[in-house]
Amino acid sequence: MQVQSALFFETPQEIYRRVFQALKPRTQPPEFVVRFRRYANANSSIRMENGRIEVKMSDLLEGAPAPILEALAWILLTKLFRKPVPRIYSHRYRLWLNRRDVRRNLHLVRQIRGRKFLSGSKGEHFDLEEVFEDLNRSYFNGLLARPDLGWSRARSRTLLGHWDPAHNAIILSRVLDVESTPRVVVDYVMFHEMLHLRVPAEHHGARRSVHTREFREAEKAFHHTRTAKAFLKHL
Repeated sequence: MQVQSALFFETPQEIYRRVFQALKPRTQPPEFVVRFRRYANANSSIRMENGRIEVKMSDLLEGAPAPILEALAWILLTKLFRKPVPRIYSHRYRLWLNRRDVRRNLHLVRQIRGRKFLSGSKGEHFDLEEVFEDLNRSYFNGLLARPDLGWSRARSRTLLGHWDPAHNAIILSRVLDVESTPRVVVDYVMFHEMLHLRVPAEHHGARRSVHTREFREAEKAFHHTRTAKAFLKHL
């Protein structure tokens, strides 16, 4: 006679309770409240309040396999209790996030749900459209399609520029839009972000690389790198 094995499915709350008991075997598990939210990315959060642990996860994870939810439970609970995240679980979760179908879904969700502040290309002292087109002619034979261009809201000194593929936009930090900034510095930051349009990111297992070897080689084509970096070093 053939015996069919039974399948047991854990709820997200049961997964978090089990991981909690593995982390704190001598502690009575608290009440767990696990909710899925319509986030614009795969962000998750956890907090403990009044003897209860509340977890919020992106609804993109609602259909994820149980081992992925278990990996995220280990990541969130170890961070909550200030313990090192076991590498096996962080690797498993990154590997899942880096799957082609998951990356495609994340990209679509960012496009649909995400909000992007766009100030327009004209700043106080620089017009990013003019900067883009000058660089496009000089370094890309005019072949790059111009994305949306804008200045950031904050005057960040750490994130000087970024390329947002979900919204097809290049944003430069407003800290550069001052009279004392040489044009070559704005050119350098813009050139770096424009390279992301031409050189795609590489995905290998759990690893995602945007500044690939091809990217670094292409970056050497900029004529005034040393001057721009010297200025940015003291910014």
